[in-house]
Amino acid sequence: MSDTADRLREVQARIADAAARAHRKADDICLIAVSKTHDAAAIRPLIAAGQRHFGENRVQEAAAKWPELRAETPGIMLHLIGQLQSNKADEAVALFDAIHSVDRSSLVQALAKACDKAGRQPQMFVQVNIGDEEQKGGCKVADLPALLAEAETAGLTIDGLMAIPPADIEPAPFFALLDELAERHGLPGRSMGMSSDYETAVMLGATHVRVGTALFGARGN
Repeated sequence: MSDTADRLREVQARIADAAARAHRKADDICLIAVSKTHDAAAIRPLIAAGQRHFGENRVQEAAAKWPELRAETPGIMLHLIGQLQSNKADEAVALFDAIHSVDRSSLVQALAKACDKAGRQPQMFVQVNIGDEEQKGGCKVADLPALLAEAETAGLTIDGLMAIPPADIEPAPFFALLDELAERHGLPGRSMGMSSDYETAVMLGATHVRVGTALFGARGN
């Protein structure tokens, strides 16, 4: 418990320091603990230490472990940060409080129908393929205006943008570009930054940082 609480305090302190250097308020940044591949036993100490926002990559994995954890501790907010198949839209809308990976027309339509059916809408972020990498999800920068317009037409409210910069390259220019794109389209949310670069992301406008290894240690199998 103490190690977990110490790791959480350290990440929170680093976020606060980065925010202060950027003349921002630490309270404006949402720390998402990326709990994918970690079981309930690994997650409970973070909950006990006060963490309430958690991120998962897969609908099926989240559905298997989070109902029990949420029943134990009210107020947990669950974020889907991995790619979402259109046929899982109903389950995702029912389970998650935020979906960070809206990236294509078919998913916009599926989510709009699912939200209408459920009578609720999670926070929605459009994932942008900020480095134009073939192997990554996300819409192309050039396709972003059309996807946002389609979401609006479908009745889906988009709250922000999400991106994962290319690995092993200085992330700051990519974070700055995502911030500029969000500003251009009047979107308040910027979901960017992970364990290796969340301080840089905070200084460049991140509103949500997705931190796994720095909180949990090495990823589970």
